[in-house]
Amino acid sequence: QVQLVESGGGLVQAGGSLRLSCAASGRTFSRNAMAWFRQAPGKEREFVASISWSGIRTYGTGSVKDRFTISRDSARNTMYLQMNSLTTEDTAVYYCAAERTVGAGWDYWGQGTQVTVSS
Repeated sequence: QVQLVESGGGLVQAGGSLRLSCAASGRTFSRNAMAWFRQAPGKEREFVASISWSGIRTYGTGSVKDRFTISRDSARNTMYLQMNSLTTEDTAVYYCAAERTVGAGWDYWGQGTQVTVSS
């Protein structure tokens, strides 16, 4: 059975950094895109960033693309999100997702990891 497990969340002060990891098991995603989403309290889930199997990166709106970096290690079946210059607006549960087949949408989801940025 396919599992995506996020880790690396926690409490950090504004201006700090965190690195999230998403470890996949049950199948390889070396030929599929993976992504990060987040959901803040009282808000809808929003797209943060995605990375294709070939390494093409896409970022969401706002300042995310200037502060966050998505990457993957296909040999480890793991995806990462390096988050720098964190602000309180980045406080959310962060989810990783993966597609089952190319271009078919995000079929697999992790349980999420909490990121809390204090002022």
